[in-house]
Amino acid sequence: MSLENRAQAVAKNIEGKIQEAIGEITGNPNDKAEGQAKQVEAQIIHTSENIKDEVKKVLE
Repeated sequence: MSLENRAQAVAKNIEGKIQEAIGEITGNPNDKAEGQAKQVEAQIIHTSENIKDEVKKVLE
């Protein structure tokens, strides 16, 4: 498990939530969509880290 990757994913998720909220408040669909995309990217990073952890368990 890479704590650095997980920390980056958490930061990207928070950034995405803020950007999505700003897009919602201002009515800017581009900001909202970009915020949602960042949240998806963060989830992908978390999932890949979880998979790496499971593979390490199996190989040990």
